[in-house]
Order: sequence, then structure tokens, then C-alpha cells
Amino acid sequence: MSWGLKNRISKIIKPKTGKTVMLAVDHGYFLGPTTGLKNAKETISSLVPYADTLMLSRGILRTCVDSKIETPIVLRVSGGTSILTELSNEGITCAMDDAIRLNAVGVALSIFVGAQYERQTLLNLAKLVDEGEQFGMPVLAVTAVGKDMARDARYLGLACRIAAELGANIVKTYYCKDFSQVVESCPVPIVVAGGTKIAEKEALELTYNAISEGAVGVDMGRNIFQSDYPVAMIKAVRSIVHEGFTVKEALDLFEKCKKEKQKKFD
Repeated sequence: MSWGLKNRISKIIKPKTGKTVMLAVDHGYFLGPTTGLKNAKETISSLVPYADTLMLSRGILRTCVDSKIETPIVLRVSGGTSILTELSNEGITCAMDDAIRLNAVGVALSIFVGAQYERQTLLNLAKLVDEGEQFGMPVLAVTAVGKDMARDARYLGLACRIAAELGANIVKTYYCKDFSQVVESCPVPIVVAGGTKIAEKEALELTYNAISEGAVGVDMGRNIFQSDYPVAMIKAVRSIVHEGFTVKEALDLFEKCKKEKQKKFD
């Protein structure tokens, strides 16, 4: 592994704790102006001080993020479809040269194991890994779920292992029953997706369980920016990931931080 690649990974997964809290705000590339990200600039500016890494598309990075930001960027580089069509029919939408110009510390691409265009997305990953190796750029593979695929350890273990076998440096996947088996069978670090919006307590339980069973962090979006108290929520998530808080301790912190002045994002 080259020095540059190791250095960039150290900006994603913090060496002090070996963990990461990634803030996912890349949903608009297929969902459009979803709740909480209609004014992406406001959402990002409020939450980014508490994130270890920001994951987003180059268009939102250029238009909604201050160039003086110190938080590292993981750039979403796959897309080409919307929620109205077959999502697995993705391609690579951002050249590695542009990721370098944007000073990204990683690039993220979805793979759709079990979906109609599985092969295409896996070859996209292999191509991206080749380019990443040339430039010392880490590749994060996102294990998107095919419409007919259950989020269970067997399927997610398959998807994560394929991503690692093709050369992904980090894999983002879902938490599931027997999640530790998924971690054990994947030779690269795993971060867990927050998924659709759930109650704050449930999201904190998901975070705690994922970390307890071997994930190096979470890449959470809607369960933070769609919360009634988004700043309090990201602080609570951080307390579990980096400080080892229990769910109860994190909930207590959440309740305490709720009293701080903040607004819910549209």
C-alpha cells in the first residue's frame, strides 16, 4: 500500500480510535431534493463540524461546501439513474482526475449484487480500483441491495467479500443479524449504513451493535439530518463510535443536547 493511499485512509478512519463517523449527504444523486437536503448548504454547514468525513457528489461539493473546510471528502463517483428507473444500471460519473482536483481522500461507488446490472457495477468497481491504485486513492464500495435480496448475513457477506476481492479498501454495508459473521469474512474495514429514517433510539442501538460486532464506524445520513435534533443526534452517534458510550449514555447525551438551539432541516 502506497504512502498516499495509507495517508488518505487515515483521514477517513481516525488513527486515534480506529473508528469513523461519516456523514452521508449524497442521496440527491438519485433521490433529488430529499427531506433534510433541500437546502444542502445549510444542512452540511451545521453538521460538518461533527463529522470525520463528508460523503457527497462533486456538484454539491462545489456549490454547497466552503473550500476552507477541514473535514475530509469522500466523493460519490457512481450514478446515472434515478429512483424512477432501475437503480443498478449505474456507471462511473466522475473521473479520477477530478477527484484528485477536488482533494478527495476517497471515492465511493455502489455495487448491486443480485440485481439486473450486477456485472456492470462490479466491473465499474474493478476499473475504479485500478485507477485508485494509480493515484493512491482509496475506494469505498457501497453494497446496495437488489430489490429481491434480503439484508441478511448470507447476502451481505457475499456482497462485502466480492467488493474486497475486487480490491475495495473499505466496504459500506447494512447491519443485520449475525453481523459479526459478515465482518469476519471481509478482509477490509466495514462501515455501516444508517439506512432509512428510524427512531433516534433505534439508530443509536444500530450504531452500538454495529461497532460492538466489528464495524469501524457508520456512514449515516437520514438518521442524522432528518432527525428533529440533527446536531444532538450526530453528537450522540459520535459518543458511541469514538468514546465507547452505551446506548443509554448516548441517549442521555442526546436529550441534553436537544436543549441547545438548533432547527430541523427542510
